Amino acid sequence: MLSFRNNLLIQAYKVYDTAVLVCAFAFASVINALLTRDVTNVEQFFSTRIKLRNIVIILFIFLVWQFLFSVFRLYRSRRFEKSSREFVDILMLTTITTFVLLGASVFFRIRLINNLFLVNFWASSSLLLILSRMLVRFLLKRARRHGWNICQTLIVGTNNRAQVFANLIQQKPELGYHLLGFVDDAWTGAEGTVKDRPDIIAPLNGIRELLRHTTVDEVIIGLPIKSFYHTITAIVRACEEQGITSRFIMSDLFNVDIAKAQAGTLEGIPVLSLSSVPVEHPPLIIKWVIDTIVSAILLIMLSPVFLAAAILIKLDSKGPLFFIQERVGYNKRRFKLIKFRSMVHGAEHIQDDLEELNEATGPVFKIKDDPRMTRAGKWLRKTSIDELPQIFNVLIGDMSLVGPRPMALRDYNLFDQDWHRRRFSVRPGITCLWQTMGRSEIPFDKWMQLDMNYIDNWSLWLDLKILLKTIPVVLKGSGAV
Repeated sequence: MLSFRNNLLIQAYKVYDTAVLVCAFAFASVINALLTRDVTNVEQFFSTRIKLRNIVIILFIFLVWQFLFSVFRLYRSRRFEKSSREFVDILMLTTITTFVLLGASVFFRIRLINNLFLVNFWASSSLLLILSRMLVRFLLKRARRHGWNICQTLIVGTNNRAQVFANLIQQKPELGYHLLGFVDDAWTGAEGTVKDRPDIIAPLNGIRELLRHTTVDEVIIGLPIKSFYHTITAIVRACEEQGITSRFIMSDLFNVDIAKAQAGTLEGIPVLSLSSVPVEHPPLIIKWVIDTIVSAILLIMLSPVFLAAAILIKLDSKGPLFFIQERVGYNKRRFKLIKFRSMVHGAEHIQDDLEELNEATGPVFKIKDDPRMTRAGKWLRKTSIDELPQIFNVLIGDMSLVGPRPMALRDYNLFDQDWHRRRFSVRPGITCLWQTMGRSEIPFDKWMQLDMNYIDNWSLWLDLKILLKTIPVVLKGSGAV
């Protein structure tokens, strides 16, 4: 019954979301037409816009939108998620759908879709979807507090993590969980701190019989897997046979400090993934799309700067225009990083002779007044123009606009702590927290810690803040060496 209600709610969501997109599309179309005085009234608008070609295109776009809704998993259960997480997902979805419309307008030459239309569509669809989710959350919480849509739950185990989970669901009735009791064998210390904790209502070997005669929607397993593997297997099998959902509390399964668990399937095989880096695919896809689009635009916009820098380098010293160096990138993959040459030709070959002048801490090599620097190179470094060719690396996918700086092979080989190497678990970038907080003036360990902070707290919003903070730092030339 609970599954039926959930499926019914999901189908209602899909119908509503489709209706919202239709309304947002129609609203943006009408407002755009009226404001631009393309038509004088709504009736005239629909009489001139409803054509077979337009209908086919719009149906195709709606199919793409439905696919995106599934990719963003907007219809999964969010009982344990904060509302802000869902709202962020909605904003990302409406942003992507707006870009889909932009692409469709270019490809199909849809005159109706312009900048004003896109702004109206994004604003109206975002507002309607968020308001609807807020209303549904409010109604579901009230309903659950009054005993509707309740999930009858058993908790297997009476150890600390089982009791912490029990406390959580009892303190938050809006989650809709009703704790029937605990299933466990008596043991010293089983008396816990669960408020109004029901007694143990069955031993572990009696759970199959309990499930036969009790209304149970979910079984939450809190037993330690190492010492209770066969018992857990039997419980999961009993739940499977009787069509009851079983969940496992994985808070301390492998005693990891940073990695987060994510369950999924691979060709039908259940898989538990533990990752200490961002794994939310929709935001990462958006990050890649932004990198590709923005880098292509920047290469066009900055072409006069590229030309001026090229002329300056060639007039100042002999040698190639670009400095191409092998760097360590994503998951330690090696790639060719491109920069404007700011030193004399062959500068890498004489670096060993200058090691005693190294002013940086840790494995990196930095000299404030490097004797290998050309006159033009000093200005290029000060303005960070020497870094601009790395936009090519972003466009071809070796780098991102924001991410930990890629390391030279010499520096990487001198790393002496493995936790430093976690910085290579994400795509390297042109700028990151290090660039916005002093660059070369920051000690190496602090630099590495900033990279870890970026990885652990990554979001699209953080990327945007770093990009905005990078602009004044570059203009001032702060910390550039």
